[in-house]
Amino acid sequence: MSLTAALGIAQNALLTTARRTSIVSQNVTNASNPDYSRRSAILSSEAPGVRVAEIRRAAAEALFRQNLGASSSWEAQKQLLAGLDALAISVNGADNASSPATALGKLQEALQLYATSPSSATVAEGALDAARQFVHSLNNGSAQIQTFRTNMDVEIGLAVNDLNRLLADFEVANKSVIAARATGRDASDALDQREAILKQISGHIPVSTFARANDDMVITTADGATLFETRPRAVSFESTSAYAPGISGKSVYIDGVPLAPGKNGAVSGRLSSLVTLRDEVATTLQTQLDEIARGAITAFAETDRTGGGAPPLAGLFTWAGGPALPPAGVATTGLAYAITVNPAFDSDVGGTPALLRDGGANGAAYVANPGGASYADLLIDYGDRLGDPIAFDPAAGLAANVSVTELSSGSIGWIEANRQTASNAEMTTSALKVRTAEALSNETGVNIDVEMSLLLDLEHAYEASARLIRTVDQMMATLLEVV
Repeated sequence: MSLTAALGIAQNALLTTARRTSIVSQNVTNASNPDYSRRSAILSSEAPGVRVAEIRRAAAEALFRQNLGASSSWEAQKQLLAGLDALAISVNGADNASSPATALGKLQEALQLYATSPSSATVAEGALDAARQFVHSLNNGSAQIQTFRTNMDVEIGLAVNDLNRLLADFEVANKSVIAARATGRDASDALDQREAILKQISGHIPVSTFARANDDMVITTADGATLFETRPRAVSFESTSAYAPGISGKSVYIDGVPLAPGKNGAVSGRLSSLVTLRDEVATTLQTQLDEIARGAITAFAETDRTGGGAPPLAGLFTWAGGPALPPAGVATTGLAYAITVNPAFDSDVGGTPALLRDGGANGAAYVANPGGASYADLLIDYGDRLGDPIAFDPAAGLAANVSVTELSSGSIGWIEANRQTASNAEMTTSALKVRTAEALSNETGVNIDVEMSLLLDLEHAYEASARLIRTVDQMMATLLEVV
């Protein structure tokens, strides 16, 4: 081997070592970056010596897809759990202290106390105050549900805006990948950026991907709607400024296809959870409160005492359609918001609390205690009615033939059961997300120990090349002296 050839080999080795060192340094710098994939230098023989033929980016497509799915499921369950927690607190209060069930229980206690002292005006006023608190719990709960729906609507709008922004960013990154592949340049940085954006997109909505020529990527939703193909597809949403019982929320459209809410807790992606909370969870809870209100109006209805066949009419509690009772067996939308204490009973507006004991708010035919004596029979009857089963609307998602007391307790149980299901699902999906992320990191991430060991090897290679150059230099100097 000539000295010139040896010098060329050594110089080539130095250049190759320098480039490999740069790659290892980049790996070490990004060791804590979850969106970075490890780079490796692929060498090839080339006279004289070797060169870096390719910078290969570590990839594990199957694990990456699993991680996208796990992340999407976790984001959905996390949002669902947070929404259920917020809804339970706003409607029922901490430890259910302000729930209709708690207020109804206090009303029953007040009725029992009044029944033991039916001549006491003070105790009668206490029973009426308990009725006011029960009405307040329903009115406030209904208002809180609609505020919650409005908040979810705002969150949906923000998520849609963020999704459109991410899709626009994805287009830029995707074009960079295509351009790099088409010209033979290293596409690693662009691929890292594109995958990082894809992770964020999957947090909003579950996605599937496939690659075309030059690594051009197409994104579709789990329902098959195209989210990105060459350019972003429109994700649109029309917000509703304020909600009231009976007002339906607008759908999110992806390339003209409406996004469906999850069923039975089967949600994936934050958007799906937000729609589910707004359109299913909150509306079901509203129906439950409406049915509790109907049950209370029915339980405290006054009946004809003359035998003349007059219909039962609203007693202690009434509504906009009173004095007629709400239709039996079916929920009246917004009844929980509309229920009030009958003014005939309410001392605050000139009513007589003793009507709760005697009856007669709807005229003489409905008087149960015509002598005005302190009899507790009607009070006891009201207490019994609160425990009698009636037919409730199945749309409430609870037992259809129970007492209003059981229905109110069932409403608490319903939201708590949903919270527990969401909590369990959140823990499960969180664990799956962590496991898939760890598996992906093991395949594509940076191991500091390995990289530092490689860096030490490169240092030795650099020293060997430098020694070879010095040796060749000395030999050439000696040769020149001889000449």
